[in-house]
Amino acid sequence: VQLQASGGGLVQAGGSLRLSCVASGRTFSNSVLGWFRQAPGKEREFVATISWSSGSTSYADSVKGRFTISRDKNMVFLQMNSLKFEDTAVYYCGARRIGVLRYDVWGQGTLVTVSS
Repeated sequence: VQLQASGGGLVQAGGSLRLSCVASGRTFSNSVLGWFRQAPGKEREFVATISWSSGSTSYADSVKGRFTISRDKNMVFLQMNSLKFEDTAVYYCGARRIGVLRYDVWGQGTLVTVSS
């Protein structure tokens, strides 16, 4: 069971990035896939989630209207627009089974740096 995130990089404020997460090793049809982030000196925080089967999504208030989570085949994407300096963080993708609160699979994180 594996998740592998990619797509991070350096971008100017106001710019865009698209993160990708490849899922493998088990079927995720009964799972929720999520993006989380951790800024230096801060705890990991929720960014967005998507139900693999229904496609329903949820977002943190801080990214609503700017970020879009989507899925296709075995991949989950996070389209990030209008990036702000405070979006700078290591972004992680994670997976949990529907009905279970704890995320039991995590990708290795990809660094997003937004210059002001």
